[in-house]
Amino acid sequence: MGKRDYYEVLGVSKEATKEEIKKAYRKQALKYHPDKNPGDKKAEEHFKEAAEAYEVLSSDEKKARYDRFGHAGMGNSGGGFSGHTMTMDDIFSSFGDIFGDAFGGFGAFGGGGRRGKRVNKGTNLRVKVKLNLQEIASGCEKKIKVSKYNTCDTCGGTGAADSSSISDCSTCRGSGHVTRVTNTMLGQMQTTAVCPACGGEGKTITRKCTSCYGDGIVQKEEIIKINIPAGVGKGMQMTVNGKGNAPRRGGVNGDLLVVIDEEEHSDLIREGNDLIYNLFISIPDAVLGTHVEIPTVDNNVKIKIEPGTQPGRILRLRGKGLPEVNGYGRGDLLVNVNVWIPKSMSKEEIRTFEKFRDSKSFEPAPDKNDKGFFERMRGYFEG
Repeated sequence: MGKRDYYEVLGVSKEATKEEIKKAYRKQALKYHPDKNPGDKKAEEHFKEAAEAYEVLSSDEKKARYDRFGHAGMGNSGGGFSGHTMTMDDIFSSFGDIFGDAFGGFGAFGGGGRRGKRVNKGTNLRVKVKLNLQEIASGCEKKIKVSKYNTCDTCGGTGAADSSSISDCSTCRGSGHVTRVTNTMLGQMQTTAVCPACGGEGKTITRKCTSCYGDGIVQKEEIIKINIPAGVGKGMQMTVNGKGNAPRRGGVNGDLLVVIDEEEHSDLIREGNDLIYNLFISIPDAVLGTHVEIPTVDNNVKIKIEPGTQPGRILRLRGKGLPEVNGYGRGDLLVNVNVWIPKSMSKEEIRTFEKFRDSKSFEPAPDKNDKGFFERMRGYFEG
């Protein structure tokens, strides 16, 4: 079953403002919050679905891409979370402020007013992939080599030599944040901030891993498969979630941003989803008609040139263009007919055209229904 439309998930229209989208998400999130629906897997899925929809629609860039290309434009897996196994920490770390104090402050999962630890997220990577028209027409799988930070295999991303080298931070007692109470004219004021001792990780390391030197990440090359849908265009950006850099000492990987580029075709010109081919025919072929073979994005096809075809005429081959990226419809191939005028001719050819000059048949705008005109021309060229 495919993903539901993000606007449908949040119950808003495409014209909804950012504030309306935020309010709609908060309503859905509070309705399906795990604290309100303990043990209800269906409610949890709705909760995650709403978070994914909000993550896209709250971003101007992602919303514009989604409005144009739908789910196909959001990368291999849709929204910004679904490239990895979603956790509640992912949602609360990104959107916790939206819940306010409804569930114990900062959207704490599990109640009791306890704040969740800060979830690290790795940085994004950006790569450019060049496609030819055949790949754009049918969609393709690309394998690209990326140099990126991955989780250290030796320590599993903890940065510690072994489990005994990790302990709760003595400053924040493992919570990742510290609370301060100050006296003001209005009474006591309580503030909460990231723990300065552990940087919000809640842990300290006494002996560091010798492979990553305590960072929990190492740089290496990785081959990444990218499934590119048919109909993409130059400048379009896809997001492959979770394939960016790993964060220091555990957390959520960043994303891989794939920018589409196009190779120029030797014969075909792209105009949106339509393709244009400039066909050159001789004067005899334009006058008498002929059959010519032309290229399409898939193979060559033979088309008929009617007798008396005028220069600049456009022949439309429906459905021979590129598909829409969302899978609905396909563009056309437009054949622009040009008549080639020779720059040099033999004496015999010149004499033939001198005869044409004096013929009334070659006056501008001849009668298209004059069948005798085409027969006379055939006699000139074939006689």
